[in-house]
Amino acid sequence: MKKIIAIGLIVSLVLAILLSPFASSSPDGLEKVGEDKGFIEKAHSLLTGLLPDYLFPGVSNEKIATAIAGGLGVLIVFGITYLLMLMIRKKDKSKQI
Repeated sequence: MKKIIAIGLIVSLVLAILLSPFASSSPDGLEKVGEDKGFIEKAHSLLTGLLPDYLFPGVSNEKIATAIAGGLGVLIVFGITYLLMLMIRKKDKSKQI
């Protein structure tokens, strides 16, 4: 099982790093509506994102900054998911005793 997880993580990282620079630069649906209806300037975020605009800060090349952000996003989601899995597994073992 660990081998399958490792392979999945590596494939996900490679795909994120290679494909994320080709993501659409167009705004998402909600942002597009805000622009079209003229209220985008009034928008504000309750939380600032870890990687605003999907760019890794401090990297001048936009494609590389996007690739790094994509790879980091995969690692963050994997880490959170893995920790949740460990917590659930630990909880299940304590019920069996």
